[in-house]
Amino acid sequence: MLKKRIIPCLDIKDEITVKGINFEGLRNAGDPVELAKRYEREGADELVFLDITATLEERKTFAELVQKIASELSIPFTVGGGISTVEDVRRLLEAGADKISINSSAVKNPTLISVLAKEFGSQCIVVAIDTKLVNGSDWVHIKGGREITELKTTHWAKKVEELGAGEILLTSMDGDGTKNGFDLRITKDILDLINIPVIASGGAGKTEDFEQVFMKTKASGALAASIFHFGEIGIKNLKRELKSKKISLR
Repeated sequence: MLKKRIIPCLDIKDEITVKGINFEGLRNAGDPVELAKRYEREGADELVFLDITATLEERKTFAELVQKIASELSIPFTVGGGISTVEDVRRLLEAGADKISINSSAVKNPTLISVLAKEFGSQCIVVAIDTKLVNGSDWVHIKGGREITELKTTHWAKKVEELGAGEILLTSMDGDGTKNGFDLRITKDILDLINIPVIASGGAGKTEDFEQVFMKTKASGALAASIFHFGEIGIKNLKRELKSKKISLR
């Protein structure tokens, strides 16, 4: 069994870390380079950097900022936002990213997943899925959660695996920033269907939420942002608590 991972997320807008609730009402959460350094010191297993307006603004991810952060890190570092070509991926890997995350571009052009997996290896390709419950069903959303698609979340997750993705970053839009706990239902539904690792995201508010997602689903990672950024939970304390519950951490 894969050891579980604790993963802080840096949502970046205008080169500043921000955080909102349900993808809206963004507030400043600090300097991304300083946060990255702090999280590595505290024992984070990986770090995710998402340039959350790159796709909407039809521009590429801030490669210089990626380079600054990567130069301070020795833990695995995933970068997403505005990635749609082999050249985009190569540029970010050269800047220091270990893995890249695609979302809107994968939905619009699913063969991109296979192309990137073939070029860089499946282990490098993370597909981010933003999901929301609408009229009793879970639907994939794109463009920073602003646009609903015709893809059911479970169907898309299965397709993503078949196309060669190495991992899924699953964000519950309903849970995002609410601190009401991870969406165990959709996380479990997807992990019952597929065999690649899934990182659960959206809703972490307390230590017990991490315990629940690891005990009740097969999620291999749990991602959070505001509770780490604003000092509500310390990573060292979180990992100590989880280990005391016999949860095997990286």
